Amino acid sequence: MRRFLFWLGLSGLIILLDQLTKFWVVSALRLGQSIELTAFFNLVFVYNAGAAFSFLSDASGWQRWFFVVLALAVSGWLTLLIRQHASERMLPLAAALILGGALGNVIDRIRFGAVVDFLDVHAAGWHWPAFNVADSAISAGVVLLILQQLFFSSSEKK
Repeated sequence: MRRFLFWLGLSGLIILLDQLTKFWVVSALRLGQSIELTAFFNLVFVYNAGAAFSFLSDASGWQRWFFVVLALAVSGWLTLLIRQHASERMLPLAAALILGGALGNVIDRIRFGAVVDFLDVHAAGWHWPAFNVADSAISAGVVLLILQQLFFSSSEKK
């Protein structure tokens, strides 16, 4: 039970960091404002009504609640996965990162109808779609989950 709570605490920390950074962005920047920090990295305040890479962002609005319900369902499954594998390392870490990121973005969808994105990586005029702390946690969790599935046998998953 202690390990399970540890992993849920990590998810909570991701949510907290995500929401604090988004609060700062919404408070400090105007919508659409961009601040160049380096030759390849900007802070920018945008809303993303869609999913990854702005998928369905131009839909009529139904996607907001679809993504909320989907993220909540996935979050329930991830919580069960964390509980079942709490004594392991890689799988619950991956699931905790994804869980925290998913719930961080759900909070935005409920509050704003879209997700606050603000990290803008670019090179040679090409911009990666803006993202946030929650998206970073989800991406890191997915990479860990893939690595865990590809390279660790069931006896090594702990």
